[in-house]
Amino acid sequence: MKYGENLFGRRDPRIRETQPVPAAANHPSATPALVNPPPQRSAPSVPAPEAPVVAEPRAEEGGSKLIVGPNIKLKGVEIEDCDTLVVEGRIEATMVSRAIQIAERGAFNGKVDVDVAEVRGVFQGELTARKKLVVHASGRVSGKIRYGKMLVQEGGEMSGDVAALTAQEQQAAR
Repeated sequence: MKYGENLFGRRDPRIRETQPVPAAANHPSATPALVNPPPQRSAPSVPAPEAPVVAEPRAEEGGSKLIVGPNIKLKGVEIEDCDTLVVEGRIEATMVSRAIQIAERGAFNGKVDVDVAEVRGVFQGELTARKKLVVHASGRVSGKIRYGKMLVQEGGEMSGDVAALTAQEQQAAR
C-alpha cells in the first residue's frame, strides 16, 4: 500500500503526496518555494438552489402526525391519539383525531371524527368535522357528512346526507 492510499487502493484526497525537491532548492541561497501549493478553491459560480418552502397546516408543537404515503394501503384499523393524519395512499379505517388531510391521490373510506378536515382526494363514509370542513377543487366527499363550518371550492363535490352541526353538537364536542 502506498502512502496516501486507503485499504481499497484508493487515494485519500486529504493526503497530498510530496514530490521530490530539486537539488537547487536545497541550496541555502535558494528562495523558499512551495513544493506542493495548496489547491485553489473558488466559490461556486452558481449558488445552489434552495428547496422550495411549502406552507402546510401544522399540528400544535409536539403534536403527533401520521403520514400514509403514496402506494400504501391500510385496511381495518382504528387510528387514535394522532393529531394529524395525512393520507396520500388508501385507508379503510375509523379515526378520532384533531385533523385529517387527504391529498389529491389519497382516499379514505370509513368513519372520521375530527376538528378540521381538508379533502383534496376522495372521502367515503361518515365524516364529522366539528370546526371546519374544506373540500378543494379536486376533492370528492360522499356519505354522512356533518360540519361546523364548510368551504367547498369550485369543482369540489359533496354528496349524501350533508348537514351542519347544531350549536349544541358543536358545544358538546368541545
